[in-house]
Amino acid sequence: MAIKPLGWGTAFAIKGVTVSIFDKILRMGEGRTLRRFEALANEVVALDDEFGQMSDEALQGMTDELRAALDEGATLDDILVRAFATVREAAWRVLGQKPYPVQIIGGIALHRGNIAEMKTGEGKTLVATMPSYLNALTGRGVHVVTVNDYLASYQSELMGRVYRFLGMSVGCIVNGQDPKTRREQYAADITYGTNNEFGFDYLRDNMVQRTEDLVQREHNFAIVDEVDSILIDEARTPLIISGPAMGEADAAYAKFAQLVAMMEREVDYEVDEKKRTVGILEPGIDKVEDYFNIDNLYRAEHTPRIGFLNNAIKAKELFKRDRDYIVRNNEIIIVDEHTGRTMEGRRYSEGLHQAIEAKEHVPVKPENQTLATITLQNYFRLYDKLSGMTGTAETEAAEFMSTFKLGVIPIPTNKPVVRIDKTDLVFPTREGKLRAIVEDIAQRHETGQPVLVGTTDVAKSEELSRMLRERKIPHNVLNAKEHAREAEIVFEAGRLGQVTIATNMAGRGTDIMLGGNPEHIAEQALRGRKDNPLDPEDNPEEWREAYPKALEEAKNQVADEHERVKEAGGLYVLGTERHDSRRIDNQLRGRSGRQGDPGESRFYLSMEDPLMQRFASGLAQRIMSSGSFPPDMPLENKVVAKSIRSAQQQVEALHFEMRKNVLKYDDVMTDQRNLIYTQRRQVLEKNIDLDELIPGYLDQTISEAVHATCQGSAEEWNLESLWASMRGIYPVGVDRRELVESVGGQTGLTLEDVANALTDDIYAAHDRMVDSMSANPLAHAQLGDQPVAEMERRVLLATVDRLWQEHLYEMDYLREGIGLRAMGQRDPLVEYSSEGAHMFQGMMGRVREETVAGIFSAAGQFEQALAQRVDAEEREAAEAAQQAQEEQDAAVDEKVAQALAQAPSVMGDTGRASRQKVLGRAGNGGTGQTGGLNREERRRRKRNKR
Repeated sequence: MAIKPLGWGTAFAIKGVTVSIFDKILRMGEGRTLRRFEALANEVVALDDEFGQMSDEALQGMTDELRAALDEGATLDDILVRAFATVREAAWRVLGQKPYPVQIIGGIALHRGNIAEMKTGEGKTLVATMPSYLNALTGRGVHVVTVNDYLASYQSELMGRVYRFLGMSVGCIVNGQDPKTRREQYAADITYGTNNEFGFDYLRDNMVQRTEDLVQREHNFAIVDEVDSILIDEARTPLIISGPAMGEADAAYAKFAQLVAMMEREVDYEVDEKKRTVGILEPGIDKVEDYFNIDNLYRAEHTPRIGFLNNAIKAKELFKRDRDYIVRNNEIIIVDEHTGRTMEGRRYSEGLHQAIEAKEHVPVKPENQTLATITLQNYFRLYDKLSGMTGTAETEAAEFMSTFKLGVIPIPTNKPVVRIDKTDLVFPTREGKLRAIVEDIAQRHETGQPVLVGTTDVAKSEELSRMLRERKIPHNVLNAKEHAREAEIVFEAGRLGQVTIATNMAGRGTDIMLGGNPEHIAEQALRGRKDNPLDPEDNPEEWREAYPKALEEAKNQVADEHERVKEAGGLYVLGTERHDSRRIDNQLRGRSGRQGDPGESRFYLSMEDPLMQRFASGLAQRIMSSGSFPPDMPLENKVVAKSIRSAQQQVEALHFEMRKNVLKYDDVMTDQRNLIYTQRRQVLEKNIDLDELIPGYLDQTISEAVHATCQGSAEEWNLESLWASMRGIYPVGVDRRELVESVGGQTGLTLEDVANALTDDIYAAHDRMVDSMSANPLAHAQLGDQPVAEMERRVLLATVDRLWQEHLYEMDYLREGIGLRAMGQRDPLVEYSSEGAHMFQGMMGRVREETVAGIFSAAGQFEQALAQRVDAEEREAAEAAQQAQEEQDAAVDEKVAQALAQAPSVMGDTGRASRQKVLGRAGNGGTGQTGGLNREERRRRKRNKR
């Protein structure tokens, strides 16, 4: 199956999009690039027969064969054709899908580090499998980035069947996983996850204290799905890991919310909708000063109140409930303006989220302090190779090239697009527009044509839903409040007569198929079988055997309805207003007319729409407000159409400037962050010799302290202060007075004398510390075989983390006020860069000094702990010895008593009897024969007998 040659005009023939001359010049050569990709795709297609005849075992063996080729010196480009052919055949056997030739071209574009612009419904998810497999053969890992956890899980499970069939491992990173699970997922050959999860894991990895807590591998190759949504729309907000800040400000937020609620727009303050800024006016200042009973709001001690005031006004005027956020479970949940999804766990920074919480009367959570931060632009620039996919990248091609060096390659559709894109209908009033929308939906619904209604926020989708219920028109609503039913609603959106109201449809990841989605039906049938339910991961072989039949049955099931929907005109996309970005409008339109299906799209606008009010030209406003047009009469006018395009271009330019501004300021931090993180990782993984690093810290600590203190002539030096500061770092052994006397007085001293004396002394102290730690059994027990190196490593990491977080806080503070430098004719960015560099150098000096101090302090604590342990052991030994002696003495006494009581008499029984008689004679009341006679009487009687 050969591919029809592509003409030069293909690169620019994007329907409905005006490409500037600059863009054409910027993107010259795309025609040649596409023709080269086409030739490679034809080579892949030519292998169909060869790979189709392979057994499963032979096809699976291609993975080892291709890896062996790489080991022997082949490049990825050398094996591209056979690798793509392998995946193509595996996808057919496992999923029943074989990538079209244009999908192969898209895969080649991704492998070569480009953005593949492919229309909705062209199968971008399947396209990613070919370059992912090819690059994963190197063993360095591939990251496939999606816009939400649902798509990450869905795509990793579905496409994981192909990878696992070919012997590849697949991981998926989602919110809530523990570090051990994340590490396992990152270790897989191909890992799916969201941009936020990847970015936050990178930041967390640079905060861990142990190598076993690291989760990510190297940043080798990333494929970003919906690349415009991630790298453009979300790039205005950096990724921030924060922790609780000091102090409580809950009461202040509540007070300012109450105060601002009583103030009037354009009287007390002004709002610039275009720039999304607010400004306090004189009457407003008076009210604030009266409310807090202060004389001057702009005195230094009242500066924090200005921040609270600005945030409270922004929360009131610029952030609307059910548009920018919703309230759920007494919490403020941000709604992604580009996808309509809720962003769980995300918070506005710099106190704005707290101001919104106070406005909505929900608990105000404490402010946070930045612990680590990076922009999405700078995170993705870490990858050795980056690519992306989307249906709408054309309008941002210049930004992709300038920021990421990514070219945009428009990929032709597999079948011609026959969708009819009708001109916009513009109404004088919003009320007239809504009535016309409902009437249009009702008519389409009666004919059986499915209708997809696109709204820009939750409140408007619910308002339109209420109007449809009044007309008894059944419908589904897909917005931030109904996200749990997202897949089910999208799967059903192409059914006969179905009406679906949805907020922005970017990144839904599910095709709307006319008549129903047979793949979804087949999968549900297999999973829900009563007798033998199947799971593609638990029963891969049985699934592969049963799936083709189930898919065929599902196709037959929807075939009749598919034809009836086509006869009704296909999917009708109705936009209720234009979005700020043309890309979002194009994404909505792209839901209709997939794979050659018929379709239709139209946008309904009013001069009361926010976009028109903010940016429409005065001429267009005068035309619509002239009174010549009834509220229900639409206008089709080139001037109005031009105003709409101009308005969108202004918003896009404004957002581009905001992203550039965020990136410029983060670029100032990039070199600092890279240096800190690189050295930190080296210390963490023990890839740096601390025996060389720490002596350098000792030298620099002494040198910086001496030069900071000893300025001017020698007699002006405050050596007492220097020695005092040194004693706060290490146990000073050199006597200051002796040093001064050795040179005949302080005037005889030189900087070298002082520096050399202290340097020799600190080295001697360090040597003593090393000997002490090496001989300390407690240090060995707690720190391992190399207690000194481990202690120095831990102290250095803790010091760097603490001071880096303080540096980020100071940089945040500097960033908040740096804009005022422009009033003094100074470039804020240059000022920020200059002061930031100075602050960073100061921080590095503190890292060296506090690391040295921390090492000596920790060693002293170990020495003290050992001494306390020895004293405690001696006391315990003495007490134990005394107790043992007492117990021994008591035992001896008891044994003696027992022996005396139990020992037999030496005299025997006879002796005892005689003895009793004797004793009886001597005692009172004796019973012996001699009665109570005494010794003298006994002797006298004895003599008389003789």
